[in-house]
Amino acid sequence: MNSAAQQLLQSQKELVLNWTRDHPAPLLRWLRDAEVLSSAQYLSLLERSPSNAVAQVLETVCATEESSQKFLLVLKEVQDYYCRDLQFWVERHCQNNAIAKPEVTPVKAEDKKPKGLFAKLLKGKKKGFTLTAEVKPAEEWKPKRSVKSANIRVPISAHKTTLLKRTEQLKCYSEGEGVASNSASHIEIRYTDLFVTEDNDLVDSSGHEYFDLASRRARIYVHRACQRIQPCHLLSPLGTSGRSVKRVKVKGIAGIGKSVAVQRLVYEWAIGKSMREFTCVFDLRFRELNLIKAPLSLLELLGERFRYLIDILPDLFTSPSSLLFILDGLDEFKFPLDWNGSGKNIDVDSKVLVSELMVALIQGSLLPEASVILTTRPSTEAPKRFFQRCCVVLGFEEDQVKEYTSKFYKNSDVAGKVYDYILNNDSLFVLSFIPLYCYIICTAMAEFFSETQDAGDSKSLELNPPKTVSEVYFCYLFTAVKHHALRGSTKRSTPRSEVLSLAKQQLTNLGKLAYENLLQKKIMFDREDLKNYGVIPADVQSTFLCHILQPLKEETVEMFSFFHLTVQEHLAALYCVINLFSQEDIIQALDFWCFGIHPPSCTATPLQNTGLNMDELESLQMFTRFFMGMLRGRLAGQLDGLVLSSMEQGDGIPTRLGLWFQNQFRGRKLKNQTALNLLHCLMEFHMKETTSIAAPEIKKLNLFKMKLSVVDCAAIHYVLQFSTHKLQELNLGYSNIGNNGLNRLGPILHRCESLYLRYNCLGRQAAVLESAILKSNECQIKNLFMCGNNLGSEGVVQLWNALESNTTVEELYLDITGITETGTENIVNCLSKNTSLKSLTIVGNDIGEEGKRRLRELEQRRPGLRIISNFVDDLGLLHAYLDWIDEIQADTDQMDSVKNVNALQSVLKGLQVAGEHMDKGENAAKARELQTKIVELLNSSTALIGER
Repeated sequence: MNSAAQQLLQSQKELVLNWTRDHPAPLLRWLRDAEVLSSAQYLSLLERSPSNAVAQVLETVCATEESSQKFLLVLKEVQDYYCRDLQFWVERHCQNNAIAKPEVTPVKAEDKKPKGLFAKLLKGKKKGFTLTAEVKPAEEWKPKRSVKSANIRVPISAHKTTLLKRTEQLKCYSEGEGVASNSASHIEIRYTDLFVTEDNDLVDSSGHEYFDLASRRARIYVHRACQRIQPCHLLSPLGTSGRSVKRVKVKGIAGIGKSVAVQRLVYEWAIGKSMREFTCVFDLRFRELNLIKAPLSLLELLGERFRYLIDILPDLFTSPSSLLFILDGLDEFKFPLDWNGSGKNIDVDSKVLVSELMVALIQGSLLPEASVILTTRPSTEAPKRFFQRCCVVLGFEEDQVKEYTSKFYKNSDVAGKVYDYILNNDSLFVLSFIPLYCYIICTAMAEFFSETQDAGDSKSLELNPPKTVSEVYFCYLFTAVKHHALRGSTKRSTPRSEVLSLAKQQLTNLGKLAYENLLQKKIMFDREDLKNYGVIPADVQSTFLCHILQPLKEETVEMFSFFHLTVQEHLAALYCVINLFSQEDIIQALDFWCFGIHPPSCTATPLQNTGLNMDELESLQMFTRFFMGMLRGRLAGQLDGLVLSSMEQGDGIPTRLGLWFQNQFRGRKLKNQTALNLLHCLMEFHMKETTSIAAPEIKKLNLFKMKLSVVDCAAIHYVLQFSTHKLQELNLGYSNIGNNGLNRLGPILHRCESLYLRYNCLGRQAAVLESAILKSNECQIKNLFMCGNNLGSEGVVQLWNALESNTTVEELYLDITGITETGTENIVNCLSKNTSLKSLTIVGNDIGEEGKRRLRELEQRRPGLRIISNFVDDLGLLHAYLDWIDEIQADTDQMDSVKNVNALQSVLKGLQVAGEHMDKGENAAKARELQTKIVELLNSSTALIGER
């Protein structure tokens, strides 16, 4: 009968609806993949209520016999996700071997079926079937599968269903009831691809993790091509070697998307769409493991965590290669881990401490054939030697930021406006690559770009679109408070101060919780912690706290954390700004947070009973920036409603702060990161009066090897523009600023006496910019270090032209800058007219015989100019390169840089050319030593990369 499937579905619609409407996700996903639903239809249905979604699907598929047949094929595939009645109905009405199934796409490596006992789970489900239209009473429906097979299938199906329910929503997106509210938080709708790549970093920094990540991104994006790794491919074989991968470490900072990535992976497995080689996936979270104090076995741990699997766990352990353990959040584990222990013989029945259990599982001494994916923040050690693959999550790229904003807002015009605003604001754009920052930015921006915003909203907000980081966070916080404080109210024009006053006590309590625990580096809280600070756990879902605190509910534990480390830092800063009342309080606080100087007896609450390890000062740097931004907000009256009175001597605070910053730059030998942080603090405070006092004291600024973002360059420029004097030295060597960063610094570069721009990923554009600076009448540059940048011949020709009229530059370093013979065409004509240049270093460039001839001619016409075109010519240069080799050997991370490898090869080529004319003597000996060391380093680097 041609219409058998259509007639069956039409007659049984209500039954099918009742069986599937509570949990339609598997049915909808498989229908989309079977092309019964288009992607647009699928996403639209996910936004509907489950019952409406299934009802709409049934209306759609009942329209034709073909779609009805496809629907029944899919229903047979997903029957295990639903009740026994549905399974009996499918067996009764969809018998084997009648309707040919559509052609199946070949199974990929990650989709291969499990072997052994658990192959029975899928056996018999891939065939076609015959429809039997007759309907019998439910009590006559009998399963035809064997009891043994059903006993295995049922708990696995229960496990998959449980995992699906836990992973199908992205819980961090709770926008509330604002005008830009978007309730579509299903993982299929809101998940945006992350940039995950191999991590070859052998050293984890102890600094603020945001800055470490910015450094890594700067290096990776400019220096080497990245291989994007999808979560479902984390365990795929390594490269062309085909070596299997059993242990994977995924590293990334808070909010970068580690947990969401593995959530997506679990969801894809549970819905039957990836990693199907695994019979069972166990997802364990370290925050829950913290509650286990008594020794226990792996069997007991999993039996307690997944009670519906307890009866089949022994069977599962007989085939460990079909098991995957996902261990999420090692950084949240409070128990010490002994990675260097002797290694007991632990099996699945051995009772040991949970920390020993985890180490054994990660090391592979327990269930070595099982697969393990571990996630952690960079600050937590998990030795690389235990993993076949180590990955780092770098967050979003520009395309993903755009995709994210388009998913965040239902209105495409609003999404476009917000994205353009982010793109054109350095501070926001650099933040936006972190997914949770993206959420915060989009939430804050909704108030300013929503087309439904009325005059009342604008009056209540009383702010311009945020430009600094502090402003973004305050707008995010205020937006959350406003929507909840005014819920049900028609008075949208309620003044900002009144809105804030409604939440004053809650914000004060929350800020105190954030601040005091920030000093102790505590980021996880239980109910008692919240109650001790007057924060009511029940309010987390019903008030604006749903935007601030994230409940982490498991089967046996409930913990809370701030949505992101920076949310905690911002609220801590807000608390301190509200509770510091005088100039002296503020100065003592900055001394404490920036330099660890404990305040003398002080009545200000934030400075009482404080304990802080000097080693942890760098972790407070983002907090201090927030503090300065919020302090400016208080002085501008933006915190009215949270504070009852103005600050003592408030008018004098900008001057007093200017003097404090002045003293730091004048009297301290500042670490690179500390100096940069002070510049950011001044930019966040954004008061000309303050910066004008501090900036003239900056005589030298050394940020050597600080990986600087465009925002860092913007902070340097912001401060130095308020100083009119000559800057003795600006050292930005190895800072990866690129052409964009140099453009931000352009207006202040002419005042730098010694300008170090070595190895900064600069190109021809940078040479054009620098040429314009050298032509300027205001140029004060004497020593210019441009080596290791790809200026090329076109760029260098611009420099020669500029030097023709320049009268300040005395030393110019252009080694390894990609100069060829054409780059020397105008060198004689231009530099022979120059009167100031005393030394030109141009080694490591392939200028050819004609280029060498031109240099000889230039030497004759400018006898006072020393030209170093051969490594052997200068002993100091040889020593400098030998020191550089030692640095690279001590910091293997530098060898991740293709730029460094290319530079080494250029030096080696230059040495080989020089070797043809080398005489005996100290220079020749050092040149041969340098040549040998470079060859060894390149060989070892090639071997290391091969191993990886």
